[in-house]
Amino acid sequence: METPDTVLSVTQLTREIREVLEGRIGSVWVEGEISNHRLQSSGHQYFTLKDASAQLSCVMFRGATRSGVRLTDGAQVQVHGTISVYEPRGQYQIVVKQVQIKGQGSLQARFEALKKKLFDEGLFDQSYKQEIPRFPRTVALVTSPTGAAIQDILNILTRRAPWLRVLVYPVRVQGQGVEQETIRALEVLNAAELHGLPRPDTIVIGRGGGSIEDLWAYNEESLARAIFASRIPIISAVGHEIDFTIADFVADLRAPTPSAAAELLAPDSIELKRQFEATERTLRARVLAVLDHHQRVLELLGKGSLGREPFRMIEQAEQSVDDGEARLARSIQEELRSLSDRVIEQQQVLARHHPRALFIEATHQIETRTIALRQNLSHRFTRLEDRVKARADLLRNLGPEATLQRGFSYTLTGEGKPVRDAAQLKSGDILITRLRSGKVKSTVQ
Repeated sequence: METPDTVLSVTQLTREIREVLEGRIGSVWVEGEISNHRLQSSGHQYFTLKDASAQLSCVMFRGATRSGVRLTDGAQVQVHGTISVYEPRGQYQIVVKQVQIKGQGSLQARFEALKKKLFDEGLFDQSYKQEIPRFPRTVALVTSPTGAAIQDILNILTRRAPWLRVLVYPVRVQGQGVEQETIRALEVLNAAELHGLPRPDTIVIGRGGGSIEDLWAYNEESLARAIFASRIPIISAVGHEIDFTIADFVADLRAPTPSAAAELLAPDSIELKRQFEATERTLRARVLAVLDHHQRVLELLGKGSLGREPFRMIEQAEQSVDDGEARLARSIQEELRSLSDRVIEQQQVLARHHPRALFIEATHQIETRTIALRQNLSHRFTRLEDRVKARADLLRNLGPEATLQRGFSYTLTGEGKPVRDAAQLKSGDILITRLRSGKVKSTVQ
């Protein structure tokens, strides 16, 4: 039986497979049918993408781009994401970053490209947005005269602002030529006086919801530039709340629905009447209070000293002015003295912190510390010198010279090595014996 050179754990092998898949395949577009869709409370979604011959596990974390697509079983979609491996189950899957309805990829790509182009040109900048009048007198609706959108708008405007004049400029809202008719409507309304029409204060471009194909006319560049060029504020009310078009981004205001646009156009008349009545009551109460106050003032003036003795009141007033003038002079003098004291105090502080004073103080500190350092070094050197002398005396007492002085001697070989054992010697070796005074050279026999 062959012994393996390397044995991988399941985790190691799974990670190598994941690295191969992520490195070799990476990000891809895949299309198929959704099945086994599951939405978690966290907002993450799990589903299977399948075709006639295979299936692929998918996970889409909260925050991924869905382009208005609602994920349901049976939906035919195109997904974009990264191939990876879910290690706990050893299962490969695609982490979905973007979802779109099958067949809409080219339209979505055109939408994103035009959106980026116009954004870069500044057509979406808030600084170019015109303010929508709060109380318009004339409103123009650019929409289909037979659609549900105009009925919703008219019903709300009739109920909320019956005084409002409404012009309906009929255009197609689906099919060929929608953008051309809408552009022409904007041109006519911006030159309404030349066509014998009252100039509208606001224009609403609206229609009901639909697919991306149904709403595509409102994503055309020519219509976007016409909306941007309009001198009359424009509200875009195209589609439902989840639908976004290029017209929404260029318009001065986007309404999520045509009904919402009608509510933005004019305030509720009942609510306005309630506000006006409340304002009337407030103003009436304030006017009556002011009149009553002035009436009481006049009565008091008529009964008081001003009415009977005006000159005495003037004299008292003049005396009060003189008193005030004296108090003012005293206050000025006291304030000047206070300021003078503060100036002297600050000068003293400045003198203490003047660079020359600081330099003198620093010099004094340096001199003091230098003297202390020299004394410390002198004391340390003295102690070290005493220690060296003591060690030298000890070495002399313990050294060979002291031993020789006591009558002892020591013997070396001819090479200068000490002789510790007679067994080390042999006949003929030269020995040198060191005495207290002098040396003795001898030969071993």
